Amino acid sequence: TGVPGTATYYALIMTVYTWVAKGAWFSLGYPYDFIVTPVWLPSAMLLDLVYWATKKNKHSLILFGGVLVGMSLPLFNMVNLITVADPLETAFKYPRPTLPPYMTPVEPQVGKFYNSPVALGAGAGAV
Repeated sequence: TGVPGTATYYALIMTVYTWVAKGAWFSLGYPYDFIVTPVWLPSAMLLDLVYWATKKNKHSLILFGGVLVGMSLPLFNMVNLITVADPLETAFKYPRPTLPPYMTPVEPQVGKFYNSPVALGAGAGAV
């Protein structure tokens, strides 16, 4: 938008929204670390800093901003993910009691027609 601080502003909004989502999941009985809080804020702050520092040169902004965000965001995200419980372990520890009908497993029909003359393609005399 041409206003310094825009990236930080939107990253803060997204972070607060995710805190609300965390609260909603927690109220449903999931552990608090079930959903991750995003780590866009420090990278967005770096981007705004680069924007301020390279006002005169848009190519520098693209280069420096891209490098800083591209390298910092994965790093912050990896640090963030260390604090999260293993999703599979969580799924077994907090099973949902019922499944909706469309998710009810159907028994596999393996081997059902193994001796069927129709499946074997045989004539009536082969039975």
